[in-house]
Amino acid sequence: MTDWSTLWPVYLTSIGQTLWMVVATLVLGGVLGLALGVLLYTTRPGGLLQNRALSAVLNVLVNFIRPIPFIIFMTAVAPLTQAVLGTFLGTPAAIFPMTIAATFAISRIVEQNLVTIDPGVIEAARAMGSSPWRIISTLLIPEALGPLILGYTFVFVAIVDLSAVAGSLGGGGLGDFAISYGYQRYNWVVTWVAVLTIVVLVQLAQFLGNALARKALRR
Repeated sequence: MTDWSTLWPVYLTSIGQTLWMVVATLVLGGVLGLALGVLLYTTRPGGLLQNRALSAVLNVLVNFIRPIPFIIFMTAVAPLTQAVLGTFLGTPAAIFPMTIAATFAISRIVEQNLVTIDPGVIEAARAMGSSPWRIISTLLIPEALGPLILGYTFVFVAIVDLSAVAGSLGGGGLGDFAISYGYQRYNWVVTWVAVLTIVVLVQLAQFLGNALARKALRR
């Protein structure tokens, strides 16, 4: 039998830890990924800030980090996490590698969405004397806002997955709850409660993301 009188506080704490990891990673990685994605787009040949050397370095860096499975990446950067935060265990320590991984994943999503913008619109803005920063802030990002929201919604789901992996390596959250109180104790009820909770979180985020994207696309 599952003693929910004991597990309930742990369950609620785990939800809070997962939300903390996911929201913090989405905000930090979202901002850094947006900046990196804009750089990837604008420094490419023919871009607003064309710089072949910088573009090549950024692409190599992104292509190097993105394919690494997160469970390996998290352990590989553990010494860096230890050096920066003083520990590589716990929820705050999990956010550090999650943010790095999310930054590089988001950067490609941002770049791919910006590529879909009609180059003629950008050339028209440049012909009118608009600065690169003005074009980026008032044209590129607003034009791609709807697809970007959908992209960030997709990333939210991926970050929830990262948080579960982080939980298996001492990061806390629903992943740790499912493993420690479910899998390791052969309590499948607890495991499925954690699974269903994650599904509900993802569904709510997807619903909100779709609604915001529709609103942005109608503008």
